[in-house]
Amino acid sequence: MKIILTHEVSGLGAAGDVVDVKDGYARNYLIPRKFAIRWTKGGEKDVEQIRRARKIHEIQTIEQANAVKAQLEGVKVRLAVRSGDAGRLFGSVTPADVASAIKAAGGPEVDKRRIELGAPIKTLGAHETSVRLHPEVAAKVNIEVIAA
Repeated sequence: MKIILTHEVSGLGAAGDVVDVKDGYARNYLIPRKFAIRWTKGGEKDVEQIRRARKIHEIQTIEQANAVKAQLEGVKVRLAVRSGDAGRLFGSVTPADVASAIKAAGGPEVDKRRIELGAPIKTLGAHETSVRLHPEVAAKVNIEVIAA
């Protein structure tokens, strides 16, 4: 199935790209989560609009990305969450939680869609996440999850 990506998807492409994916992946994951729309001849007009919006919001140069990376890696992020007696969380930490914790710690504002959690964070302690700032630059952010 041919689709137009509306958001960046790891391993697939950036916003505005037209890609071919399996039907089930598009129908069950990408389209319901608003990561993509179906490709049509009329939809080709939307591609240019999506690309223009992406250029406005993304970091333009590698130098800018490296500067933001240095800021992110220098920030000590602590995230207070509710947990049980054994150190297990009620639920899990989401990319939105991480983005707000980075901002609260004095770091730069980060889009939650650019934060990649390797595995769901469901325990207290130190965890490492990755933030894609540019196609060639990713920052490692250490997060300390503490009991609230």
